[in-house]
Amino acid sequence: MWNGIANALALKNLREVKAGDRVLFYHTGKEKAVVGEMRVVKGCDDPAEPAVTVEPVRRWPRPVTLAAVKADPQLKDFDLVRLPRLSVMRVGPKEWDRLAELSRAHS
Repeated sequence: MWNGIANALALKNLREVKAGDRVLFYHTGKEKAVVGEMRVVKGCDDPAEPAVTVEPVRRWPRPVTLAAVKADPQLKDFDLVRLPRLSVMRVGPKEWDRLAELSRAHS
């Protein structure tokens, strides 16, 4: 279950998540890295108490650190660079593909 979000923009983003959506799994804390992919199995049913249920899909070949994301010119406009404390954000196809490429490039 993915819940406990307090930030207004993150809550808005979480409320928009639907069953079947792919999401990235990002470790916070010391690691600060995209480490894998998940799938949403149950979207947000109650906007007053937003929560979604996810299941793991796969671990990426190598984590893509926040430092690597910030250093990549192709990701300069990505919300993870602009708003790194935002816990739920949209990831467009260009960003997703670039992150996946960075994970494979380092393996």
